[in-house]
Amino acid sequence: MPVELDSGHTAWLLVSSALVLLMTPGLALFYGGMTKSKGILNMMMMSFSSIGIVSLLWVFYGFSLAFGKTNGFFGDITQYAFMTQDLTGAWSELVPVPTFVFAVFQMMFAIITVALISGVLADRGKFAGWIIYAVLWATIVYFPVANWVWGGGWIFELGAFDFAGGTAVHINAGAAALGLAIILRKRNGWPSGAYKPHNVPTVALGAGLLWFGWFGFNAGSEGAADAIAGVAFLNTQVATAAAIIGWLVVEWLRDGKPTLLGASSGAIAGLVAITPACAFVEPIGAIGLGIVTGAICALAVGLKYKLGFDDSLDVVGVHMVGGLIGALSIGLIATQKFYGEAGPQGLFYGGGAGQLGKQAIAAFAVLAYSLVVSIILGFAIDKTIGMTVTAEAESQGVDQTEHAESAYDFSAPTGGGAFAMAGIAPSGSTPAQSDGESTPVSEKVAG
Repeated sequence: MPVELDSGHTAWLLVSSALVLLMTPGLALFYGGMTKSKGILNMMMMSFSSIGIVSLLWVFYGFSLAFGKTNGFFGDITQYAFMTQDLTGAWSELVPVPTFVFAVFQMMFAIITVALISGVLADRGKFAGWIIYAVLWATIVYFPVANWVWGGGWIFELGAFDFAGGTAVHINAGAAALGLAIILRKRNGWPSGAYKPHNVPTVALGAGLLWFGWFGFNAGSEGAADAIAGVAFLNTQVATAAAIIGWLVVEWLRDGKPTLLGASSGAIAGLVAITPACAFVEPIGAIGLGIVTGAICALAVGLKYKLGFDDSLDVVGVHMVGGLIGALSIGLIATQKFYGEAGPQGLFYGGGAGQLGKQAIAAFAVLAYSLVVSIILGFAIDKTIGMTVTAEAESQGVDQTEHAESAYDFSAPTGGGAFAMAGIAPSGSTPAQSDGESTPVSEKVAG
């Protein structure tokens, strides 16, 4: 007997899909504000190109590899190929929405997972190399890993839990970024050079959009507008709020000043950590998880200086580390109070250490697989067409060298208003060049 579709659940999942899609433009702003002023467009292009690339791959074969009939490691690539089948029927008894709707929701997860990796290439990414990497990594890593975790693959069968993507999304993307950071050319002057964000308000705006979209990411993963979605929604909010506090306390004690950049980064760390556990923990557990994650990630971002890998925008310190904390937390603080016996029971709630072991196996298996494949892909692409621009192109600015455009006007002021009408140059300025060119503003002034 066919499963009857539920219009309320369908509407919620459609809204959630739109929320998750908004996260990628939010990520573009979050990452873009943290780059140099002459690299913001290149950074944002990597996020927007992920929308274009992954959306098409998902229809062609990605949904089949991730959610087709599995052999334990990947799905039947022909099952939903090109989505020419009638997918208007319900996805499952537990998710009574059209298969098309479920596929769209999961597409948005694939998009942002690929986009997350791009932060490691800030200020030095070669766009053509990124395009090839995104296609190959999505195909070889993300689609199969999604099958492992959610599509009935070996991690699913193991009994490890990941409600909304701590393992499949954040550990996966963070490990990929680590692989690229290990093998690619470091930025000019790193680590001694000054690499401050050029526009912190843009970072905060991006973090806010990510936070907003994350409610679809987490609460939408229930696949229904029900009590569990409400639990996931609440836990997402309080864990994120607590992580801001955790990050700022560390920053305040260590550096003497709390910063908006720190608050924004702390919010993302909290969102990452609560993602796999949001339906399985009590609100008080979510608060504790947020505080711990904010503090640990604030310290973890400094590992790149000690270990010598140039992770431009701290994808490793926030997403990989935060994802690991969240995934392992299920083995410690998960409770069956909300999800029932179908859910996990953590060590602190009398569940024993077995669940923690399963969570660790899943988390570190995904980490290792993504890391190794990313190193191989990054090395091969870098030695052929290149994954990073030359040092000279980086100095000139990747926006100009890769895209022939600029987010800001770097030309010298020529004097406007009454001065211009009177033909008088303002005090301290220099006349415009006769050939129409102008002297660039110092990078320190421009950001």
